[in-house]
Amino acid sequence: MRRCCNGLAVILACVCVVSQMVDAQANESITIDAQGATTPFPHFWEQMFGSGRAILTLRESYRDDLRAVKKVADFRYVRFHAILHDEVGVYNLDDNGKPVYNFAYVDQIYDGLLKNGVRPFVEISFMPKKLAFNPDALHPFWYKQNVSPPKSMELWDDLMKHFAAHLVERYGIDEVAQWYFEVWNEPNIDFWNGIPRDRSYFELYAHTAQDLKSVSPRLRVGGPATAAAAWINDFLSYTAERHTPVDFVSTHGYADDTTLDLFGKDIPMPMDERVCKAVEKVHNEIKQSSTPDLPLFWTEWNVQGMKESRDTLFTGPGLANTIRQCDGLVNMMSWWTFSDVFEEGGPAPRPFEGQFGLRAKGGINKPSYYAYGLLHELGDQRIANDSKDVIVTKTAQGGLKVAVWNIVDPDAQGGTRQVELMFAHVPPGAHVSIERVDQEHGNVLRHYAAMGRPGDPTAAQVEQLNRESLPAPPQETTLRGGKLDLTLTPNALVLVKVQQ
Repeated sequence: MRRCCNGLAVILACVCVVSQMVDAQANESITIDAQGATTPFPHFWEQMFGSGRAILTLRESYRDDLRAVKKVADFRYVRFHAILHDEVGVYNLDDNGKPVYNFAYVDQIYDGLLKNGVRPFVEISFMPKKLAFNPDALHPFWYKQNVSPPKSMELWDDLMKHFAAHLVERYGIDEVAQWYFEVWNEPNIDFWNGIPRDRSYFELYAHTAQDLKSVSPRLRVGGPATAAAAWINDFLSYTAERHTPVDFVSTHGYADDTTLDLFGKDIPMPMDERVCKAVEKVHNEIKQSSTPDLPLFWTEWNVQGMKESRDTLFTGPGLANTIRQCDGLVNMMSWWTFSDVFEEGGPAPRPFEGQFGLRAKGGINKPSYYAYGLLHELGDQRIANDSKDVIVTKTAQGGLKVAVWNIVDPDAQGGTRQVELMFAHVPPGAHVSIERVDQEHGNVLRHYAAMGRPGDPTAAQVEQLNRESLPAPPQETTLRGGKLDLTLTPNALVLVKVQQ
């Protein structure tokens, strides 16, 4: 859960500077063995996405973006905050002070997701004010969620049991058993003000987990949903000692989190490596616990946001590089967020202000949208490769799909790279197709600048921007002597398909 920043002018200046730097770096030669050993390659990076808060799901703009992202990614789950916010209307009191539950908006929220082929990853948050120990404990985000513990654990237990029972009654246990229930969001920072934070959260988790399991043992519950990969050892020790149900571990970590926050000490580490090093840390903590087989869900992450890079081409190589490093260490990673229909700082005043989504205000496809589309095409078996610039996969039909990139960090300068792919155990003249997201393909920012950067683009302008930025059809060619030469401009992401 992060705030966004402004600065389209900085984005465009950065893009212009980088695009002018064409001094080629040293050529790289990468050997790809089509008969190399393979490992399963589940598409863990595209099965779940984050989004702002529950009430936003009722907007047509949100659902338009959801349907659009569903077309380019294996989008199975969505996670969002504040299903218990007062604006959803779940909790009230009658004239005698007794709880009254109203799940009308909850039903509309979850009905809309399921209708579009996406299941909820239910984040149980935040506190209804009339159930809060401190009704005035409001977070500074625009929608002012309450971050207080409940005034009564018995009342919280009753709410959780009614909530879970209603979902099972409406959707059936066979459906709801395929959901996940995550207790709270980032309780180690200012989204939870229990005292002390850790022990009070662990108590909330224990009550919630037991409440859900009392409705059905098939309901899946987990946590601690912390910021910066925190509390995992303490959480697992607490739940093990008390035999508290845990079906998965969840936590967060961003590329621009500090190493002090992620690892407890200041250490030199590039931002491009921090997320997966944190994933590895938590993966190992789970393996060393009394429950070593628990799934790990990284329920918030994104590439570094320097110079509003999340709107730019950098997201494609940043995503690909994270996939390369995190493979085998995590069950699902949830990109924060799939849409810029997002209001932590208030409604977006204009497109391209550094927000997290794959689609900008109005439904404009960012480079990250097209990058997800390219990487979705990768096969489901990975062939090991020592290069830091490729992911090599094999398809069920025996072909190869290779992602290649030229990552240039937002605070760095880099030029065009020449990459030679050398294929072993592939016919020397095999057919190849090449797809790109780069300065000329899938890069909406240059078209937006040419349009005059409208703050409130019309539907016609959005359609024009998406049409103009649509990547070109695949380039069809053949290997020459088993080799393929690629020219990669800064932050280009390329998908190469080789037919055998």
